[in-house]
Amino acid sequence: MKEQTVIVDYKAGNLTSVRLAFDALGAETLVTSDPEAVRAAARVVFPGVGAAASAMANLRALGLVEAVREAAVAKPFLGICLGMQILFEHSEEDGGVDLLGVLPGRVRRFPTVPGCKVPEIGWNQVKGLSVEGVPDGSEFYFVHSYYAEKGPCTAGVTEYAGVEFTAAVRRGRLFATQFHPEKSGRLGLAVLKGFLSC
Repeated sequence: MKEQTVIVDYKAGNLTSVRLAFDALGAETLVTSDPEAVRAAARVVFPGVGAAASAMANLRALGLVEAVREAAVAKPFLGICLGMQILFEHSEEDGGVDLLGVLPGRVRRFPTVPGCKVPEIGWNQVKGLSVEGVPDGSEFYFVHSYYAEKGPCTAGVTEYAGVEFTAAVRRGRLFATQFHPEKSGRLGLAVLKGFLSC
């Protein structure tokens, strides 16, 4: 029997495309809002599209806060986009939001720069990402208005609006990306495959 990969549904996720990407890799997945299913999972995927304040409110309302924190520390864990940002301590979004505090650091809004639209939507080159089958400097797909500052857990960087920022983080068996691997073609699938092998 395959180990189950749980995709956390906290009403802030790009769930269908994430699930389909893992399905393409032959993973057995379960999309759920049940904290006990998160605790029982072999691996946890924490996606996210939306705003920090509503996502945190949904996590609290669903009783998922502690289950997600525990999973992020104790088992293979993948955060995607907002699901990466929420792992940090604080975000400037929505007037300022306290986040899960699993990782040290803050999330900030891109500055206003002529010629750089916010949200950033498109492909960016990521440097320093150490994933088997992914050459350094590969491009991945980003959609976001806020970014995580570089810090001790940064495991890949990129640049937009004159800011070099965290494109990926790694600590223990936790790995998370600001970009969307499920929307990044062959190289994105390589990132997901690497997560399944950890």
